[in-house]
Amino acid sequence: METQLDPMKDDLPLMANTSYMLVKHYVLDLDVDFKSKVIEGSIVLFFETGSQYKKTSSAGKESCQSQFDETCKMRASESCHIPMINVSTNSSKMEYNDFAVSGKEEKATSDENSNHSNNEQASGISSSKDCCDIENHGNKDFLLVLDCCDLSVLKVEEVDVAAVSGIEKFTRSANLTGVSKELENLRNQIVHELVTLPANCWKEQLNYFTHCSQAPGCGELLFSTGTWSLEIRKSGIQTPADFPHAIRIWYKTKPEGRSVTWTTDQSGRPCVYTMGSPINNRALFPCQEPPIALSTWQASVRTAAGFVVLMSGENSAEPVQLQEGILSWYYYVSMPMPASTFTIAVGCWQEVKQQSFKQTAATEINTECSLPSCQTDFRWHEEICGHVEYPCRFQNPAARLQAVIPHRVFAPWCLMESCEEYLLQLIPQCLSAAYATLGTHPFSRLDVLIVPSNFSSLGMASPHIIFLSQSVLPGGSHLCGTRLCHEIAHAWFGLAIGARDWTEEWISEGFATFLEDIFWSRAQQLSHDEKKGQQELKALLRWRRLRDEVQNSEEELQVLRPKKESTGELSESGASVVKYGLKAEKIFMQVHYLKGYFLLRSLARTIGEVSYLASLRKFVVKFHGQLVLSQDFLSMLLEDIPKQKGSGLTVESIFQDWLDTSGIPKLLPDQLVLLLESLLEEKTLCPRILQCLERTYRLREQDAEVRHRWCELIIKHKYEPGYGDIERFLREDQAMGVYLYGELMVNEDAKQQELARKCFAAAQEHMDASSAKVVAEMLF
Repeated sequence: METQLDPMKDDLPLMANTSYMLVKHYVLDLDVDFKSKVIEGSIVLFFETGSQYKKTSSAGKESCQSQFDETCKMRASESCHIPMINVSTNSSKMEYNDFAVSGKEEKATSDENSNHSNNEQASGISSSKDCCDIENHGNKDFLLVLDCCDLSVLKVEEVDVAAVSGIEKFTRSANLTGVSKELENLRNQIVHELVTLPANCWKEQLNYFTHCSQAPGCGELLFSTGTWSLEIRKSGIQTPADFPHAIRIWYKTKPEGRSVTWTTDQSGRPCVYTMGSPINNRALFPCQEPPIALSTWQASVRTAAGFVVLMSGENSAEPVQLQEGILSWYYYVSMPMPASTFTIAVGCWQEVKQQSFKQTAATEINTECSLPSCQTDFRWHEEICGHVEYPCRFQNPAARLQAVIPHRVFAPWCLMESCEEYLLQLIPQCLSAAYATLGTHPFSRLDVLIVPSNFSSLGMASPHIIFLSQSVLPGGSHLCGTRLCHEIAHAWFGLAIGARDWTEEWISEGFATFLEDIFWSRAQQLSHDEKKGQQELKALLRWRRLRDEVQNSEEELQVLRPKKESTGELSESGASVVKYGLKAEKIFMQVHYLKGYFLLRSLARTIGEVSYLASLRKFVVKFHGQLVLSQDFLSMLLEDIPKQKGSGLTVESIFQDWLDTSGIPKLLPDQLVLLLESLLEEKTLCPRILQCLERTYRLREQDAEVRHRWCELIIKHKYEPGYGDIERFLREDQAMGVYLYGELMVNEDAKQQELARKCFAAAQEHMDASSAKVVAEMLF
């Protein structure tokens, strides 16, 4: 039986059986209707046989049997409805006859009034005989499982790709005889040849995908929908290799579907967009959500004139008028990525144009400034890429020299002036700073959209598009710039390099938070001291936020690698879960951002920023276009800087201290400094807390920077058991102790003033003359 999880409490299931069949390309053909708040149309999926079943159609039946049996049992006790349908390309009218697969009804497990239920279950059939076969042969037929939720699936059919004109070129290598059976194999052979075309044929491949997606259907497939999945089978087909490798699904979204939100923009006009739902895109289109299902896509979206369609796409789409009042927008991507990264936004957006020569000139200056620092990194770009084949920008000489990629800004009409004031000029500066830090931009262009006020985050990055909250616009450039830098960083960490296991989201958010500071200081062209001061202040603020969150959240949600040794593991079918993926409170937690940031900051401080950033660039070149686990980065970093192994820094120790445990790890000196500085702002700390602080962190054994802050705490809170620590500091650390004399005097405490004079008398004759003069003026 399909697992029924509490959608506000438990893990997010990834149901797709990617080990048996893997989506390589999606073709979406959709209509957006604002009146009914529905997106309707079709999606064609092109598959390859999965890694667990790279065999001929007659082999491997036993290896799949356990998964088939399990799925059969899962469906056997669920009730479903059999639609008697006549589906046209644009609409479908249905009449439902109730039918229980197992012969008995089962009460729905979801609350009828809950928008998390999926009460509209359906099974599509091509004949009444096939309907009966569900019971008789369900345990033998291969079942394709896709991630799906909050969708009305109308029809599923096999696509006759063999009927496409000119497709013969893909059949020449096939040695096929016979009729019906061989025709099915021919279609799968065509799809295999198409999805495995070399990268330099990507335009031809895209063209064939388009024509194949428009080919006629050649037989309806049986399907049923559950709470989290769409399950499809073809009667008599028992192996993934024989299952149709090109299928078309006719469907429509529901107004309450959780992948998109229907709302109005700041100018009061209707719009719809993907807002980064915890369930990702499964309520926008049926898909394979596990990260391993890297795929390309193309989409044609039709909507009323006056609306603009923005999407994750390599091209800057221009609308085509189909008929009066209807426009069509077309986007595509050639870099395989998880379906969860697909993004769409439809609204009455206005493009904010560059107006002044001054702004253009600033772009050119920043671009030129960033070129030299990356030249030495281009030697890595000449290496062979480690990802699956696609037209990669890291192998494109022109792309490697492009510090600022083409970009556009869109916003509701009422916010255009605000965008023009800061955002337009910040984008090229931040893009240039990112290029100076990491090198080649993974994506060829960028759209930035100011989304409606109901957006629950300050920003969200997707391939070729960034959503920004209107909250970043007022109050100067700082918040806008830092958030923009954060989202731009995701182009490398989160998109071009993704987490193989979504529970390791720190790989995306921790890196983006760390790089945000690097990018922003470079975009502002700060001096070394200004950069250090700004980053130390940000670290202090983040430390306080992390400390507060750790104190006020469940321990299990503070672990960056909650699956520990089993991280990245999948079931035999390829299905898995995102641990705590549906916990409501987790959506608003920042522990993955902040704890991940402090891990990376501590590594940078230990290794040295220059060496650390060089290793980051090397990591990007080696792993772009791939999925990684924590150990991939940590192992490469420590191998790249072998001297760290002698200090006891290992992948295992980092797991133990940072990733596999809750709370805040043992503090490094700079982190202790931040902690003590934050405590200095507290009005009162009792002696017991100060005693506990000293014992916990062994403050008397720390370096001078830490002990200096400890002495300041002693003075502020008149902690007499610590006066000996002050005396020792003023005696042994005279280079840093001058300031403490002033602190001892300014409190106007007789004991502290006496201590200051006593220490000065003991050290005066050995002190530097200038220092002695300054201290004497403080004391007398």
